Amino acid sequence: MTPPKTPPEVLDIDGIEVPISSPDKVVFPEPGLTKLDLVRYYLAVADGALRGAGGRPMVLKRFPKGIDAEPFFQKRVPENHPPFIDTTTLHYASGTSAEEAVIRDAAGLAWVINLGCLDLNPHPVRAEDLEHPDELRVDLDPMPGVDWSQIVDVAYVAQEVLDDVGLVGWPKTSGSRGLHILVRIAPQWSYRDVRLAAETLAREVENRAPGLATARWWKEERGESVFVDFNQNAKDRTVASAYSVRPLPDARVSTPLTWEEMRKARPEQFTVPTVLERYTAIGDPHAGIDGAVGRLDGLLALAEKLGPAEKAPRSGNGSGRRQSLMPLIEVARTRTKPEALAALDEWRTRHPAVVTSLQPADVLVDGMRGSSSLWYRVRVNLQHVPEAKRPPQEELIADYDPWAGKQWKGRAGS
Repeated sequence: MTPPKTPPEVLDIDGIEVPISSPDKVVFPEPGLTKLDLVRYYLAVADGALRGAGGRPMVLKRFPKGIDAEPFFQKRVPENHPPFIDTTTLHYASGTSAEEAVIRDAAGLAWVINLGCLDLNPHPVRAEDLEHPDELRVDLDPMPGVDWSQIVDVAYVAQEVLDDVGLVGWPKTSGSRGLHILVRIAPQWSYRDVRLAAETLAREVENRAPGLATARWWKEERGESVFVDFNQNAKDRTVASAYSVRPLPDARVSTPLTWEEMRKARPEQFTVPTVLERYTAIGDPHAGIDGAVGRLDGLLALAEKLGPAEKAPRSGNGSGRRQSLMPLIEVARTRTKPEALAALDEWRTRHPAVVTSLQPADVLVDGMRGSSSLWYRVRVNLQHVPEAKRPPQEELIADYDPWAGKQWKGRAGS
């Protein structure tokens, strides 16, 4: 017999009633956090969370089946959204449009989390001006083999560059392995200009910290370095904002930091329980971010000085997709990351001699965005393997096609 369903718990949030369905549903088994626990966490850090996500259109990243299952991305706000949820219509580069949710208060936060969202994914624009970003986002993404101290070293170089062009950076953990640096800017430049400014920043960081940082597009060309990901400033891209809970077993949080505490901080320190204690003790280290608005003139002048960035070669098939010159083979395309890693393990068992020649950064597990879902691709860079010993491209262990809607094809039994 199916156990009775727990009735919704209705919260009174500043005079607004917000029902929380299945309040005792366990979302994070390891720390034992329920759905209601997550709602109460966001209410406790509401000022900080709204400083990062409030007033901005938001993509809803929903986990209806829990943190171990694939989420789905919902651009369009649900039709039955309550009146305290604002909306605005975004026009995407693909030519499509979507009416997206805009939250402005703690009740809005609770409503979003009740939908099954864990982290908050706002666009870098305000709802009142959708074509001019007011935030430049620096994403420091470590390649395999890179430790925290190297990420911090690169962050301090990025801070130096920002200082030199009259901008203020506000660091936070990404909630995974990396760091984000947020920069408030006057909403006077187009997405194209903001992306150019971010790419220029990345190139200058690479120039000042060669070997530690890279602005190279292709993963296989980055080595054991920190990728300064300027692509997060392209139109239609979102990142997890401050105080977002990430879908990791320990309920890790993307946490604002001060520059002084960067060296001793570690991403795994910041979880829902510890961030609640931290917020109560010290408040939000990013409380002054909206008062530190800068201009892009310095970075755009630097872009002219550096000249056009070297572009990767393009394929000749008319697709316009850039083609790497590295010796790559593809192992698998899978629906989930655990399946991708299992496929990689299977490939390794068949090629033990090759595995001994690989470097940590040569194994590339890429999270790819499909038409409505996330899937994963596994590739191996054979640049460190003698040419005579490189295995040929073989039939993929698994071949998942998110666009065709086919779950699996390829070798039997996979």
